[in-house]
Amino acid sequence: MEKLPKIGIPVIIILVLLIIVLAKSAVTIDSGEAGVLYKTFDNGVVVDEPPLGEGFHLIAPWNKVFVYEVRQQELFEKMKVLSSNGLEIQIDASAWYEPVYGDLGNLHQSLGKDYLQRVIQPAIRSAARSVVGRYTPEQLYSSKRDAIQDEIFAETKLILSKQYVQLNEVLVRDVTLPNTIKEAIERKLRQEQESLEYEFRLVTASKEAEKVRIEAQGKADANKILSASLTDKILQDKGIDATLKLAQSPNAKVVVVGSGDSGLPLILGNN
Repeated sequence: MEKLPKIGIPVIIILVLLIIVLAKSAVTIDSGEAGVLYKTFDNGVVVDEPPLGEGFHLIAPWNKVFVYEVRQQELFEKMKVLSSNGLEIQIDASAWYEPVYGDLGNLHQSLGKDYLQRVIQPAIRSAARSVVGRYTPEQLYSSKRDAIQDEIFAETKLILSKQYVQLNEVLVRDVTLPNTIKEAIERKLRQEQESLEYEFRLVTASKEAEKVRIEAQGKADANKILSASLTDKILQDKGIDATLKLAQSPNAKVVVVGSGDSGLPLILGNN
């Protein structure tokens, strides 16, 4: 085997070194990610420039790139907290969050990739304890779930406002009470519902009785007015009209006008 020319060995070495340098200098940022540049010989983390975006990048081989996911992410938490009267309540909640894109360098410098465990989890747990501690178990079970969700979100967002993290939403998925408390609340709610139904029936019956009384009073007033308007003359005229109609019946034989009491007609004879 022929020996390589002396000039060939340095060329090969240079090519190998060039490949190694290129391999260490090439950085690819995937979709939904961003990179924080760390300059080994120039003040470390770059915080005054935008992070490296998606795609291919070339950097100095002695520098580093720390890749972060910048899409919205979800944290699911099961927390045991105390109500206003000291009872233990379990809250199942989700937090939607993402790093502030323009402050990715500051986030890496101050918190690092463990920012979820370092600030987000403690913040949402602290807010949940603070908010739930204002309410009774009955309020948490019935009407205040949306309220505590909004309050936990507001307090957590306030805590994270200077931590280079953006909180998008907090969702309270479930509130679990001790079984004895839950049963007592449900029993009380049933009793209140039954009481409301009973009151409704009483009101309905009272209104129906009032309606009947008004109708009866109306009829009595009408009869009173009618009685006052019926004079003897009117009664005689109506009696004559009725007698004449009866006289037209085949059973009527003799009609004597003005022979009865008060001058009313008489009908004599039947078949």
